[in-house]
Amino acid sequence: MLDAGVKQDLLEELPFPYNGRAFCRYEPIEKRVEHARILIVNSLLRYESDMSELARADWNGSTESRLRFENKVSGMACNNIAQNVIRLVRQPKTLTVHLSELTEATHDFRPDAIVMSGTYSDFDYYNPAHLARFAEFIKGTKIPVLAICGSHQLVAQSFGSHLVTLDDKELSEKRSDRVVEYQYKLVKITDTSDPIFEGIQDQTSGVWQDYTKEDDILRVWQNHGVQVDGVPDGFKLLATSYLCKNQMMVKRADGQLIYCVQFHLEKSFEDWSKNPTRWEHPNESRDGRVLFENFLQLAIAHAHN
Repeated sequence: MLDAGVKQDLLEELPFPYNGRAFCRYEPIEKRVEHARILIVNSLLRYESDMSELARADWNGSTESRLRFENKVSGMACNNIAQNVIRLVRQPKTLTVHLSELTEATHDFRPDAIVMSGTYSDFDYYNPAHLARFAEFIKGTKIPVLAICGSHQLVAQSFGSHLVTLDDKELSEKRSDRVVEYQYKLVKITDTSDPIFEGIQDQTSGVWQDYTKEDDILRVWQNHGVQVDGVPDGFKLLATSYLCKNQMMVKRADGQLIYCVQFHLEKSFEDWSKNPTRWEHPNESRDGRVLFENFLQLAIAHAHN
């Protein structure tokens, strides 16, 4: 038996102790979604044709290496999204396309939902024609959308919001060495009544962790230095944090269902097979996985109404 002092020392060493519990709950992950057709959108830059004139000027001499990096990141990001779909849906069907191909792909693939990856470069480095086409698409689509990190910002910008750094500077003023939110961080849910949080009010529910049910907290992976300034018209704020006020929002109007998250909820199954214990990361990223699964269920119900 451990004495009280040793027990307290062990508790204090935990990365996120809550309510004095020196453990986190393990659970098998069940596939509760029967079938889903998910269009995955690579929102990063691929080729020079995806770039603006400003990007060509600023990246003169480094364009090749920058695009190589963005392609590497996009591969990991889109794979993480696909792994969520594959591991949460019994009969999954996915197609990955680039942001510039979104309109045609939705017509041909006829998805139940669209999930958009994060981004890396500022949007004034993007081909403005691609941004204009996306803005037209997102304002009119009735297909449910989940926009992650940079795509959260892109959706907000398309609906008229302004983007700034985490210390409220114009993006053009500070292209590098920005203040960032990185690693697992806590965000505060501001509207637990939204159906994506179903079960939070039920203290006997096993869906959410204790800290979520008791204090409306999510623990999620962050990696960004840009934020949405305010909330665009037609959207409702769902979660916030100290550095970044708009952590999550939704549009439920005009026949649309658009969820946007600043954090990376898709990391739930990253490196799942590489982790010999299959324990630490699946538990740390649990909140993101629950949100992803809830989005899928809501999206399918919306698409079939």
